[in-house]
Amino acid sequence: MKQFLLGAAALALGIVMVIKSESFLNLFGRMDWAEEHLANSGGSRLMYKIIGIIFIFLGLLAVTGQFGDVAGGAVKKLFVR
Repeated sequence: MKQFLLGAAALALGIVMVIKSESFLNLFGRMDWAEEHLANSGGSRLMYKIIGIIFIFLGLLAVTGQFGDVAGGAVKKLFVR
């Protein structure tokens, strides 16, 4: 149940970050790295959207109960030969 609630919260936060990236920009400010590397202008907005999409993906994994399988598989591939 805890995993479902955390996943739903992450999913909701991700959706809000993608839709309201301008509000996140006003609240947290610009990211120098994103402004320099992602776009000529609006790199920070794009970064907030990318972070939001990551939250959506992780939230969906948690809600469906697949987070442990995916995270465990990724860790295993990184550290086990």
